[in-house]
Amino acid sequence: MPTPEARLQALATELKRAGIAYHELTPMADTGLAHDHVWIHRDGDDWVARLPKQSQMNLPPDENLAYQSACYQRSSPGGHTPVLHSVLPPSNELPRGGLLVEAIRGRLARLPEDLPAIATALASLHRQPLPSEQSQPPLLAPDDPWRAMVSEVQQQAEWLADAQLSRKVTQRIRQELDLLPPRLSDATPTLISFDTHPGNFLICDDGRAVLVDLEKCRYGLPGIDLAHTSLYTSTTWDISSQAVLSLDDVIHFYRRWQTAMGATPDTDTLVACRRATWLWSLTWCAKWRTQYLNAKDAQQRGEDWSAELTDPAVIDHVRDRVEHYLSLPIIDHVHSELQCLQASL
Repeated sequence: MPTPEARLQALATELKRAGIAYHELTPMADTGLAHDHVWIHRDGDDWVARLPKQSQMNLPPDENLAYQSACYQRSSPGGHTPVLHSVLPPSNELPRGGLLVEAIRGRLARLPEDLPAIATALASLHRQPLPSEQSQPPLLAPDDPWRAMVSEVQQQAEWLADAQLSRKVTQRIRQELDLLPPRLSDATPTLISFDTHPGNFLICDDGRAVLVDLEKCRYGLPGIDLAHTSLYTSTTWDISSQAVLSLDDVIHFYRRWQTAMGATPDTDTLVACRRATWLWSLTWCAKWRTQYLNAKDAQQRGEDWSAELTDPAVIDHVRDRVEHYLSLPIIDHVHSELQCLQASL
């Protein structure tokens, strides 16, 4: 993993090459698995550099930057995501390039009190008009978003065989997989983030929630975003914003979003999306558990979960969360919540 000093010097070189003026570069805390972040101090409006460590979409550097650029450009009209200012192409100094986005000044989300603001932010994303089919690339836009989601979960579930989990845990996860319906009564796609865990939101002084991390957007089912925001596996992920939501908290969050949206999917669809998103998270945990000790991708081409890329404290935290979520008590806890939500929403 490059030293922070080397990353700063590489960024400084690329900013100079691009003719972008600034006063100072300040490294931000290494808290994630996909990007380094640097605060760029400028006259009037500060920016943040997002420097990819890998592509969670398994894309080569140029395509990864194009995809992330589209995520910011498509979502910013809603007013609850940062504006994209510029893109630094891949180079010898920055092999994966970088994105320069609006710096958002705000605090981390606190749950459950900030859930109404987050529901409003999500609705601003989901309400955006669906572009024509020809205008949707490079974002994913499957013909059948539910079938695509189930297929992605099933593909990740192949890692269960190599994750060295207990037989009972593997069996329980497969039982949950069998509960996913083959089709939904309402599978109308919208623009979604696909990565809305609470740690990805900042709360501004005016109370506005801003979703700052955008790299997986697609045209899919909004229930996936609602689930990713409020599932136990999301609300207890981030060290600085952990919370265990009550069933009432979750119901009020969904209802706030429904009010902001107007027309929304039915309960069966929302609960199915919640189960699928949970299983996506569990199978990702199995995948990470299998891959994180692999050596770093020397060619820096696509997806790369190697521990070499990230601060050891972050790796320890992820390992702890992965083991926790793949435990029988937590699997049973989330299963019970899904049953209660089905009866109450």
